[in-house]
Amino acid sequence: MNAAMSDNLHYSDGLLRDILSTVRTIAMVGASGDWKRPSFFAMKYLQRRGYRVIPVNPTRAGEEILGETVYASLADVPGQIDMVDVFRSSEAALGIAEEAVAVMAEKQIKVLWLQLGIRNDAAAALAQDAGMQVIMDRCPKIEFARLSGELSWSGINTGIVTSKVLKAPRA
Repeated sequence: MNAAMSDNLHYSDGLLRDILSTVRTIAMVGASGDWKRPSFFAMKYLQRRGYRVIPVNPTRAGEEILGETVYASLADVPGQIDMVDVFRSSEAALGIAEEAVAVMAEKQIKVLWLQLGIRNDAAAALAQDAGMQVIMDRCPKIEFARLSGELSWSGINTGIVTSKVLKAPRA
């Protein structure tokens, strides 16, 4: 059993930093155009940090969210996708992992990231067996902010104590 499949999900800061520093294009499955939804806030934040975030939501296909065209499926997204960020339920994660694996070679998908509160061990096993890195029950927006020291500006204890200026996970 690998780290992602254990009862206690633990990912090293080095692993998270490596993912966030190499990913450039993120397909956000379950993206919402509603500014009050967490996916909207996360998408906007990640865009401002230099990532291209492509919304995937079949009920909003053809519309735009934050300047990006919404696609119905991962297969419909043109070009390369480095990471699939899942803003759907744990039950929906397996189907999304199956779709990601089906287009993995064509889209060059390297990471399947399941958002806070989302865990599906079958989805993780499927994606890992196909060669993807899997992160579950974490938010890339929160991890980026924590690793770059941005959260500490708000008085939140990030667990990183240093007098040095931290470098963002992404150059």
